[in-house]
Amino acid sequence: MAELIFYSGTMDCGKSTLALQLDHNHRARGRVGRVFTSHDRAGQATLSSRLGLAVPATEVDDSLHFWEHVVTELTQGGRIDYLVCDEAQFYTRDQVEQLAKIADELDIDVFCFGILTDFRTRMFDGSARLVELADRMLPLQVEALCWCGERATHNARTEDGEMVTEGEVIVVGDVEDPQRPRPSVGYEVLCRRHHRRRMTAASAKAAALSPDVLPFP
Repeated sequence: MAELIFYSGTMDCGKSTLALQLDHNHRARGRVGRVFTSHDRAGQATLSSRLGLAVPATEVDDSLHFWEHVVTELTQGGRIDYLVCDEAQFYTRDQVEQLAKIADELDIDVFCFGILTDFRTRMFDGSARLVELADRMLPLQVEALCWCGERATHNARTEDGEMVTEGEVIVVGDVEDPQRPRPSVGYEVLCRRHHRRRMTAASAKAAALSPDVLPFP
């Protein structure tokens, strides 16, 4: 019986690498799959990992209807044994429900990969629905580490080196003042303690250089 499985973890814990490995292993055994992703670091229609590996993929935006997409391929004579769905946190709740329907009614395995919460520590819609519907939810075993060496549990966004906890999920630069340079936006994984303190690697280094600040953590 097919399953809907959700592999979850923070950034930098190897989700996309595992997705690529899983796809490779299934193809090596003669199974035929389809790969999907959304907002991959390498650009549209590509599933990539930080190790430099990449494969072509179908880009998922809000208009993609998984059920219709898969049924159309099957009725045209295609074969699909499994789906690999990376960056599933960006999928809509309805798209996740379609994936569950594909597993239940078409007997196609669905492997989803994604992070649970955004930089504001709020669950993504896609991840929340996967937690509710998945047959199995498997935390990735490779633990990302905070700058302090502790296990990282939270995803942080930085602008010009400072952590921010409010704003849109997708950042747009300051368009009010054309003379003001756009902020340098980055992401970092932190333990809960340093996420609560808004203490990134950059701010920790700056504090350590100040004689008026006690050593930490």
